[in-house]
Amino acid sequence: MVSMLAEESLLEVCAIETHSLEDYEAEPPRWCKGCGDHGVLAALQRVLRKNNVDPENVVSVSGIGCSSRLPHYLKTYGFHGIHGRALPIATGVRLSRPELPVIVIMGDGDCFSIGGNHWLHAIRYNINAVVLVLDNEVYALTKMQASPTTPDGWKTNTTPRGTYLHPLNPLSAVMGMTNISFVAQTATWLPAHLDETIDKAWDHHGLSFVRILQRCPVFMPKAFGEGGLNFPVVFLEHADGIPIHPLLRKRGAVQAHDHRDINEAQRVAVTADPAPMGLVYQNPDVPAYEEIRWQRQDRPDHQTFLRRLEAEMDRYTVT
Repeated sequence: MVSMLAEESLLEVCAIETHSLEDYEAEPPRWCKGCGDHGVLAALQRVLRKNNVDPENVVSVSGIGCSSRLPHYLKTYGFHGIHGRALPIATGVRLSRPELPVIVIMGDGDCFSIGGNHWLHAIRYNINAVVLVLDNEVYALTKMQASPTTPDGWKTNTTPRGTYLHPLNPLSAVMGMTNISFVAQTATWLPAHLDETIDKAWDHHGLSFVRILQRCPVFMPKAFGEGGLNFPVVFLEHADGIPIHPLLRKRGAVQAHDHRDINEAQRVAVTADPAPMGLVYQNPDVPAYEEIRWQRQDRPDHQTFLRRLEAEMDRYTVT
């Protein structure tokens, strides 16, 4: 009897489909050598494998920019949108196919500048999606224009005499929005922390906003202390937060932080020096926008949906 139960358990384990990293690899990336985008792609692939996610059941959405090429290199359903419009597209996906996990990839100019209005309202809507903003503090694809997070006095093609304004603090901006449910910050030069942060964001129910600091090796090679070499950080520690690898404790100070306390989170979010790394805020009780919408109407089954869609398309068919 024991051997039969053991055999049945083994069969159950073998029946669970497992994936390899190759299952999430598409065409070879064409980013510059040393670009932090490579690290984010690798981290995403590791997180998807860890959670045994079927590639065909994930949608990755992006706007325009170097980072927005990521859906081409991640083997999922991908939507390479237009500048600043990734979040409205992601919202549409979540409303129409709420069973599909959505990953949104944007850059600092893409999200905080031309997409700024969509960014803030998406936070307020709290769709169930992982939102990764790869912030290299410059427009890189269009060859070195100042972005909202470019540091003071930095000379770019659009500010040849140096930038005029203090850089935007994205963490403090999102912490001022209603319905915020998840805010975290990490960096590409901290790969273990990067993996843990994305994994935590994946598990969260609601909009997970993750700012990922990275340098552009071509146009901003000295950003963030040349990629973390001399960049001051403080790691946020909590039993239910993002784990801090023992080796990371040599890279910066460690600060106890209750990410469920919104007032404490807002105080941490305004800090730029040292930069907070970890889970700034989390409130899993905020309802997701698509769930609120679907509560107000009956969702048709798949066949009914297709029949209605075909009937609507027939209205525009020329016979």
